[in-house]
Amino acid sequence: MNTFVQLLAEKPYLLADGATGTNLFEMGLQTGDSPEFWNVDYPARIAEHYRRFVEAGSDIILTNTFGGNAYRLRLHGGADRVAELNAAAVTIAKQVIADSGRTVAIAGSIGPTGEILEPNGAVTIAEAAEAFREQATALQEAGVDVLWAETLSSKEELDAVTLACRDFDLPLVTTMSFDTNGRTMMGVTPSEFVAISSADERKQHGCGTNCGVGASEVVAAIAVMSAQHAEGCPPLIAKANCGIPEWVDGAIVYNGTLEIMSEYVQLALDAGARIVGGCCGTTPAHVKAMREVMDNYVPRQKPTQEQIESVLGEISLGARAQLAGDNSIEAGSVSGKGKRVRRRSR
Repeated sequence: MNTFVQLLAEKPYLLADGATGTNLFEMGLQTGDSPEFWNVDYPARIAEHYRRFVEAGSDIILTNTFGGNAYRLRLHGGADRVAELNAAAVTIAKQVIADSGRTVAIAGSIGPTGEILEPNGAVTIAEAAEAFREQATALQEAGVDVLWAETLSSKEELDAVTLACRDFDLPLVTTMSFDTNGRTMMGVTPSEFVAISSADERKQHGCGTNCGVGASEVVAAIAVMSAQHAEGCPPLIAKANCGIPEWVDGAIVYNGTLEIMSEYVQLALDAGARIVGGCCGTTPAHVKAMREVMDNYVPRQKPTQEQIESVLGEISLGARAQLAGDNSIEAGSVSGKGKRVRRRSR
C-alpha cells in the first residue's frame, strides 16, 4: 500500500514537517539562490534537513522541490534540470527515511510557477499544466508517496495542477495560501476552495491551507472549510507559518514560540484538520513540540473566533466574517497586526 494512504488509514491525525527555505537559510543558503540546486550541490545538507524533521516526529516530509518547475528554475538557468533536481531530492529523502527505521511518507512538493495565468496573465492553464506535469513525472519516477501542490493562489493555477496530476497513480493534495483578508492573493475563499476540491473529478486525497499570514488565519480557514465539509471531502491540511513575520535587523523572522505552535496544533485539530504541520519559520524544535501535542490530543469543541484570537492573535475582518458565515467582506479590507509578506518558499 502507498505509505501516505497507509498512514491516513492507520492514524487519526498526521504530523507534517516544517519550513524548508527558512531552515536551509540557517544552513547557508543565500537570498536569491535556488534551494533545489542544493539537492545536487549539497546533498548532505538536504539529508540533514530531512533527518531533523524525521527525528522530530514528522509523519510526512516535503521534498526540497518547491521551486522545481521549469518556470522557477529558468530564473536560475536550470530549466533543463527539472528531472535531475527533483529526482535528487526524492532519492535523498528515501535514504534518510530508510536509515531512520520509521514509516514516513514522502510528499513531492510542487509550488507555483510564479507566473500569472490567463485571463489575468500571459501563461495559459495548458502551459502551466505542462510544467507541473514535467515536475510531477520526475517526482513519481523517483518514488514519492504523494504529490503535494502548495501555496497556490488562483483557481486557474489549481486547475493546472489537477489537470497535470490527474493521470498519475499517486495521491494528490493541494493547499492554498489565504493571506489577503481571508482570501488568496487572487481572491479565492476557503469555502470556494473546499467546494472545488471536493468535486469527484479532482480525485484529491487532501486539501487545506499553508503559509499565509499566521497561525490564527490558518486555523480560521480550516474552521471555515470544515463547516463546508461535505461527505466525501478530502482530509483537511493545516500548515501554518511559525507566528507572524517581523522585520528585525534587516531580515524576516517569525515570532512563533514552542508554546504558540503547540497551541496551534490543538486548535487546528479542533477546527477540523487531519494533517497539521508548519510552514515558514517552523523549525524541527517546533515540530517536536507539535508531535507531543498531537500524540496527547483530546478533542474539544470547534474553536470560536474569540478563542482563536486569544491564543494565536488577531485575524482579519474577512476571516472573521467567513467564520460567521458571511463571505461578503471585500478582500483588501483588513484588520490585523501581521504584515502581509509574500514569500518565495516554505
